Amino acid sequence: MTVPDARSTTADEHAVAELRRLLGGRVVVTDPDILRSHSRDHAPFCAAGTALALVRARTKEDVALTLRAANELRVPVIPQGARTGLAGAANAVDGCVLLSLEKMDRILDISAVDHTAVVQPGVRNAVLSRAVAERGLFYPPDPSSWEDSTIGGNAATNAGGLCCVKYGVTGDFVRGLEAVLADGTTIRTGRRTAKGVAGYDFTRLLVGSEGTLAVITELTLALRPAAEAALTAVAFFSDVAHACATVTDYMATGVGPSMLELMDEPSIQAVRRYRDLGFPEGAGAMLITQSDRGPRAPEDLRVFAEIAERHGGDALVATDATEAAMLLEGRRSVGYAQELLGSFLSEDVCVPRSRLIELVRGVAVISERHDVLITCTGHAGDGNMHPTVVFDASDPDQVSRARLAFDDVMRLGLDLDGTITGEHGVGLVKRSWLAKELGPRSLALHRGVKRLFDPNGILNPGKVIAPR
Repeated sequence: MTVPDARSTTADEHAVAELRRLLGGRVVVTDPDILRSHSRDHAPFCAAGTALALVRARTKEDVALTLRAANELRVPVIPQGARTGLAGAANAVDGCVLLSLEKMDRILDISAVDHTAVVQPGVRNAVLSRAVAERGLFYPPDPSSWEDSTIGGNAATNAGGLCCVKYGVTGDFVRGLEAVLADGTTIRTGRRTAKGVAGYDFTRLLVGSEGTLAVITELTLALRPAAEAALTAVAFFSDVAHACATVTDYMATGVGPSMLELMDEPSIQAVRRYRDLGFPEGAGAMLITQSDRGPRAPEDLRVFAEIAERHGGDALVATDATEAAMLLEGRRSVGYAQELLGSFLSEDVCVPRSRLIELVRGVAVISERHDVLITCTGHAGDGNMHPTVVFDASDPDQVSRARLAFDDVMRLGLDLDGTITGEHGVGLVKRSWLAKELGPRSLALHRGVKRLFDPNGILNPGKVIAPR
């Protein structure tokens, strides 16, 4: 590759010209409006720079050529899926190339024998889920953005979802990867087999690395046999403490629900303003649970209702699929309902279930201390909650108080033996808090791994690990 002549062209112009030469004009986009629309994910208050170009990769060769050229020219590359993330990991930096994987959206194989699927990173979560269901199989990870988010993006953040309490997160279903390194070379990690312990587990390392170590171009996923049709129950409480007590007592029975979600009073009110789903007036908290254990499901929900009522709750078992879907719609609508309230900072701290009540009570204290609205919903069954600070972005005082409240919730999560992120990732939003969770020695090891995979620092620079 020739070195650009500084007297005749800028380095940026040379980089774009080189990408067009390698990939063609249809793949490389430089329209400023398109670049602006692709410059950030859904995280507020995260810096987003101005990109040089957007590469709409259609093949792994497109990805390899892009990275090879960018590495030689020292141009930053920001891998992107559907940009539904909430941590700023997909945000542009100045002078970068945005590398979109959305066009790589083929399901390459579904094996009913091996219970596996091989997919490209741009396949939408919901598309895969429906495709495997037609074969009598089940792909459990189901983030709230499942209709829009991509499997590659889910793997990059190790996304979770409503079914995590029973089935686990995305990483629990990724058996192997094809990925392109920063220098444009391709590696394969993991395996297609149900078992395998050969070598270091690079698959686990890349899942959740948020595009900072390599770009995923293919995923081999584990599937399960189709679950039994789930039964759904809901319980309303006068306050969130009784709801949390129900969660801990129900999980202690060993039943193993396929879903156990919590909504506090502010989130119930937000959904009620967004859409009338028949939630009762005065409800201080709501739990939604499901059991997909076939003939044992009615007994599971009977136990749930009994425990909820013992804690003062009013329990209801859905009588049909329509009623169940309506109850779930309430939980899935929280994000849309919050958008109507104003700007927001969404968190996803995760704590041991035994400390869930301390987290929820602590969030309420933080809300009062800083005089900001914080809704608290989430995956109560595994202790992963989403305290969301709502504020008026045009009011500097509210913005300041919202930031202080956000930091206090991060601190609270760590103080309760938890983590700053259960499924959204670190990105930019939680970068400073990652150092606090890891400690100096572990952070140094993280930096060493980053240098090993990406010596020139071109892959998603500044994300996850703060620059020195």
